[in-house]
Amino acid sequence: MKLLKPRDTPVELRFLRMLRARMTLPDDQHYMNLEQGYAGERIMDAWLENLSSDCLVINDLLLEQNRRIFQIDSLLVFQEKIYMLDAKHSAGDFYIDGDKWKTISGVEIQDPLLQMRRSTTLLRKLLQQLRINIPIEYFLVFTHPEFYLYSAPPDLPAVFTPQVPRFLKQLNRMNAKINRKHEQLAKQLLALHSTDNPHMRLPEYDFDGLEKGVVCAGCRSFMQHRRKKFFCSRCGMVEDTETAVMRSVAEYRFLFPDRKVTTKGLYEWGGMQGSSQKVRQILLNHFKRVGDGRSSYYVD
Repeated sequence: MKLLKPRDTPVELRFLRMLRARMTLPDDQHYMNLEQGYAGERIMDAWLENLSSDCLVINDLLLEQNRRIFQIDSLLVFQEKIYMLDAKHSAGDFYIDGDKWKTISGVEIQDPLLQMRRSTTLLRKLLQQLRINIPIEYFLVFTHPEFYLYSAPPDLPAVFTPQVPRFLKQLNRMNAKINRKHEQLAKQLLALHSTDNPHMRLPEYDFDGLEKGVVCAGCRSFMQHRRKKFFCSRCGMVEDTETAVMRSVAEYRFLFPDRKVTTKGLYEWGGMQGSSQKVRQILLNHFKRVGDGRSSYYVD
């Protein structure tokens, strides 16, 4: 197994994690859904590390076919077939009634197969445009140990948690030999991958409206500064001042890419008290200062 594209934390989730610590999100359930989905994807990634067969793995692809955007959690390229895997991290008891998926209490939920079929169709059309003819097979991968689907049809393209070892054994038994043709296919798909997700849902925010302070990297609560260290009273994390300030700089630049990095701005962003000299020195240690006095700012 050769991993060509590792999975990064989704940009939208990174935004919402940072904002949630500093404001009340208008749609917290959307944030929770993103966290749940990412947790499932990471579990699936850990399972796929047990792949020993000759294949190419591409994670988190965002592609476009005829102005239609589609996302693929994991793509496995074998010698004679492509596998599309979609991680699902739902918990609870479910059943299928005709073509409808329902909770055990009878509440209808979105059919997880619909999006998977759509993505498969769009990928197939995209490959046709690239003049690549290779079969595609897709599977829903249910990663939560407390998920149960009653009377699941035997032909359902799904892998449940107890089936994962057997599923991986089947993949590892495949007679596969990746060659330049497959690597070229993967290279073309990676070149088409988009880093700009038009479906991101971010709340409106500005510098003045966000709560200030240094946020704990562990539990996302605010830390206190004492004796050249930052302490988190909630989870007990301890961090030296320079590390904490540099994390705050990274967060500041991520949320406000158009704002200049200044001593005053970072001092206020981190909710600092006392002299700003320490912040200024840390910025000088890591960045190049442009200008002098109050109008100075820092660049890479």
